[in-house]
Amino acid sequence: MSQSNVARSAPDTAGAAPPTTAAAPLLRTSKLTKIYRMGDVEVLALDAVDFSAGAGEFDVILGPSGSGKSTFLNLVGGLDTPTSGEAWFLDHRLTAASESALTRYRREHVGFVFQFYNLVPSLTARENVRLVTEIAHRPMRAEEALELVGLKERMDHFPAQLSGGEQQRVAIARAIAKRPDLLLCDEPTGALDSATGVVVLEALTKVNAELGTTTLVITHNVAIRGIAHRVINFTNGRIASIEANAVRLPASAISW
Repeated sequence: MSQSNVARSAPDTAGAAPPTTAAAPLLRTSKLTKIYRMGDVEVLALDAVDFSAGAGEFDVILGPSGSGKSTFLNLVGGLDTPTSGEAWFLDHRLTAASESALTRYRREHVGFVFQFYNLVPSLTARENVRLVTEIAHRPMRAEEALELVGLKERMDHFPAQLSGGEQQRVAIARAIAKRPDLLLCDEPTGALDSATGVVVLEALTKVNAELGTTTLVITHNVAIRGIAHRVINFTNGRIASIEANAVRLPASAISW
């Protein structure tokens, strides 16, 4: 998979309409389906999902547990393969890619942020981020990534010396240090209280605005919907509705 040259814009973090472009979507799926088999039992986790997202969009994906949100994220992130259907990153057909091509896709184009931070305890914040910058194709400096998420003064602290919100921001810095085109976040505030979660959301919206990174945030927390360009509602493995926010709220305006 060749390196893409995705045009990057810097939309406002609040009050902006979704970015529009005549170019092809950054990410799209057609009839994307995933069936898990457990013995004789089949579980339809994702049911013929059609979706597209353009460069610079910030979408929040809502739905109850078991609605297909995480399965969808795993498929478009190249962490799993579908049972049927198609997924494309620009003009690259992910569902036809070899394992080595998917590895390059994840390494060069996708950043992941999960509910649990997965930091190396024996490394400082700076060193945790450098784990990515040392293997990335076009990285920013670890210091630049940490400063972008508001951790300029905490770079040389170990995870045990950081709060939960600070650890999650290190995880975000690690994800964005490779300058990904796509940032996939699975319940990034799920383990955090409201005040700390808002700080993490501020970091994510700042990254989206300043780097133009297309961002998908999975959550069951409906309070977060206001910060998105679009809200994607999942039910029973399908997209039930897509709602555009005419005006985006700053992360500081929400609580739960």
